[in-house]
Amino acid sequence: MSVKKDPSGRRSVQVETEVPGTPEEVWAAIATGPGVSSWFVPTEMEEVDGKPVAVKSNFGPGMESSAVVTAWDPPRMFAAESPGWTPEMPSMATEWSVEAKAGGTCIVRVVHSLFTDKDDWDNQLEGTEHGWPGFFRTLRIYLTHFRGQRSALMQKMTVAAGTEAEVWETLTTALGLKGVSVGQRWSSPAGVPALGGVVEHATQSPNDILLRLDTPGPGVAALGTYNCGQIMVGVNLYLYGDEAAANVARESPLWQAWIEKRFPTPAEPGKGV
Repeated sequence: MSVKKDPSGRRSVQVETEVPGTPEEVWAAIATGPGVSSWFVPTEMEEVDGKPVAVKSNFGPGMESSAVVTAWDPPRMFAAESPGWTPEMPSMATEWSVEAKAGGTCIVRVVHSLFTDKDDWDNQLEGTEHGWPGFFRTLRIYLTHFRGQRSALMQKMTVAAGTEAEVWETLTTALGLKGVSVGQRWSSPAGVPALGGVVEHATQSPNDILLRLDTPGPGVAALGTYNCGQIMVGVNLYLYGDEAAANVARESPLWQAWIEKRFPTPAEPGKGV
């Protein structure tokens, strides 16, 4: 995967995935606030006279983003433009499309574009590109098993001490997930908030495990470690059904306490313990 550079000055990356569902069902999952929140991050579509004009996404405290909708053609395509991540960076155009395929599936495609003659932001474009496959796996599970259901999301992320490999070892060992295989049934060991289901995906580089849950309710657990200049641990629960919000409200403080105990905040350099 790499940045595509056009003679016009457009620099872009493209990611796509095949998912089950009709174009209308897939559109509801990628182009509505409740749908996007079911597999990505909490998202709202701001409307004027019944037409979306802005997309607002919440990646965590202090990490909100907003984009202006520039094209809207349901259930086929929509586009939006967001400010650059720094004052010097040009705005980013994002286009989503849904293409129907035979056999009751669709191709979901996302293209991110910048117009610039500089390569200063190619790394950011590539980082965005690398992030989508993990979320698309959650989208595929959602559309396969939980399509159209109410959802609620628990997001937990913290800085951890050590290398990414060391932090991943700590996380998977503590959860009893070290060496698990796809298709294996699993449940959390003693001392960990109740969690159980089937392993849907497990990889290293990137360090990522997806579980299709039946405990504490129907849903998906996305677990991973990330190097964002500092090592981060992420535990996200996407829960579905009428009890989803109540389940998240109950489980969130339990996971917060577990994460704080297992991954205490590293001491700042020079401050000691």
